[in-house]
Amino acid sequence: MEVILQNLTKKFPSRDRKNREDVVAVSDFSFKIPDGELIGLLGPSGCGKSTTLNLISGLQKPTSGKIFFGEDDVTDLPPENRGIGLVFQNYALYPHLTVKQNILFPLQNLKGKDKISKTEMLEKAYKAAKLVQIDELMERKPDQLSGGQQQRVAIARALVKMPRVLLLDEPLSNLDARLRLQTREEIRRIQRETKITTIFVTHDQEEAMSISDRIVVMKDGVVHQIGKPQDVYDDPTNLFVAKFLGTPPINVFNGKIKDNRLYIGEDAVLEVKGVPEQEVYVGIRPEGFLLQEEGSLCCKLSGVEVMGRDVSVVSTNAASLNPTIRAIIGTENNVNTREGIVSFNLIPHKVFLFSKESEERIYF
Repeated sequence: MEVILQNLTKKFPSRDRKNREDVVAVSDFSFKIPDGELIGLLGPSGCGKSTTLNLISGLQKPTSGKIFFGEDDVTDLPPENRGIGLVFQNYALYPHLTVKQNILFPLQNLKGKDKISKTEMLEKAYKAAKLVQIDELMERKPDQLSGGQQQRVAIARALVKMPRVLLLDEPLSNLDARLRLQTREEIRRIQRETKITTIFVTHDQEEAMSISDRIVVMKDGVVHQIGKPQDVYDDPTNLFVAKFLGTPPINVFNGKIKDNRLYIGEDAVLEVKGVPEQEVYVGIRPEGFLLQEEGSLCCKLSGVEVMGRDVSVVSTNAASLNPTIRAIIGTENNVNTREGIVSFNLIPHKVFLFSKESEERIYF
């Protein structure tokens, strides 16, 4: 099911007595989600991603704008008539019902022409349970299940009606690291098998990048960039997006352009022809450093962390906005720790320039 958001805006009344202006949770959001894609809504707390999901589900009404499921305008349609499946962060299972009864519940509430027989209900319930691999737990109560199993029940309950659109609101936040990894892989597998258009809300950029066909990066209700995860990582549109994506995070420096060269401190680190002379922010991805004895960027060595296949060189520089600089290099490199100084050359396509005033990208 194609989902179209058309100039979607949501405002809430201000609770601040001194400032009565409405709070804009979502601002003029337009986006077309193709049929069968998994889209990640990504951003820090308060960016508007959950509000956007609530608008799509019908739990909240937009201040302005339209929502279409295919050709159908569902803007004013109640949630139960939109054909959605919704999975919450806290699972929202009925504790007094078994797994089977929880999954059956949406089917038992079907009315009119949508109503189906008990036999069909059971078939659909077991099919949904098998899809999420909990078909052997059908007679258990939620308190007899692990957090990961409870989340699977919630997903099965959302899928049992084969919704037109599946909405997931931070579904992995309550799981430990290993379960989170396993469950996000399961969500991706289920989405590929069912081909249901899915919208996944998270503040975890690694989560969003690993399973999404495309990600939408938001801040303060405004969409900053939409694209394939790797494309957004490799080509951020502004400093916020560059800093939000990436583990370890991007290294940011104060820099300046002079005589077609980029300077970090007193070090001329890169040729940047055609860029006007100005002060800039310089973002360098951790994998953008090449360890060289006579490298152009000199830093004070703090330590070396061996991480198996990679080595993290930790250093400092007076021009850095990060407390420490992290450079990821291969294990074949030998870091001379005796000198206390480390030098790097930079990989140009891993270096980004941003305006000091607007923080927008400067291309070179």
